[in-house]
Amino acid sequence: SKLGSNTLLSVSLANLRVSSKCQQLPLFEYINKLSNEFFIKPIGTGLPVPMMNILNGGVHADNKLDFQEFMIQPLGFQNLKSSIRCGVEVFHELGNVLKKKNLSTSVGDEGGYAPKLNSTEEALELIIQAIELAGYKPGSEVFICLDCASSELFGKKKYSLKGEEREYETLELISYLKNLRSKFPISSIEDGLDEDDWNGWKKLTEELGNNTQLVGDDLFVTNETRIKKGIRNKAANSVLIKMNQIGTVSETLKAISLTKDNNFRTIISHRSGETEDTSIADLSVGVNSGQIKTGAPSRSERVAKYNRLLIIEEKFKLKFGVEQ
Repeated sequence: SKLGSNTLLSVSLANLRVSSKCQQLPLFEYINKLSNEFFIKPIGTGLPVPMMNILNGGVHADNKLDFQEFMIQPLGFQNLKSSIRCGVEVFHELGNVLKKKNLSTSVGDEGGYAPKLNSTEEALELIIQAIELAGYKPGSEVFICLDCASSELFGKKKYSLKGEEREYETLELISYLKNLRSKFPISSIEDGLDEDDWNGWKKLTEELGNNTQLVGDDLFVTNETRIKKGIRNKAANSVLIKMNQIGTVSETLKAISLTKDNNFRTIISHRSGETEDTSIADLSVGVNSGQIKTGAPSRSERVAKYNRLLIIEEKFKLKFGVEQ
């Protein structure tokens, strides 16, 4: 009650690290031990599948792309090392594709490219091309994930995709997302609708929830009250977990336990403004989240998390893959 919001997480993480050292446990093992005080069913540890933000739009880029993040998820691999290698190769192949088209290959604050593209479909087609040129199979080895950040598009009861000069009502945007899902190997859609469009989220989940991961970030903000509402309304089927949205490690673990105990998936996430602290890598392993979203395999504050996960895999030989 005496600490401001900018201080809470720093103090909480420092306490977490000191506690793990006092008990002579790796950070992820201590997090797992702590987690099981919150969970109804005990959980083990596991290595997450990465979700790599390789192409940027929306408020993350100065281009016409309305959706904020275009990610790849290397799912068809037996271990984390192979999954990350695939992601790195696809990322650099995408850079080569953009160069050949005389498009920018400078990267944004999450490490992804931000070229001047005209449409969502153009971006998706370039990613498919990069996956294939890197020698991988879209839809069996590598999937695409979208972060629509639809709250940024919403106003006056409509979703305005200014880059494509289109406006959609809720049901029309759901239809548009469903069409994209049918044309491209999209495994996950984050913030497909506005954070307060609860009826729309329920309809989106009815339409796509059986074969697509529907992730709430702005919808849930790692907050137990909003997660409970989503569970009750059958809105979304996955929760993005950001420690600094809620403030402390303990509150984060409570949000994760609520999510997992109600059979929603969890994705541990970075933020745009990051440091080289690797706590979220250990968190994802310690709670067996199955997935981690921590940017493209470029920029040191993103790569640090991947390196930490590789060290854990090498030393402890943990299981790898998305929870079912």
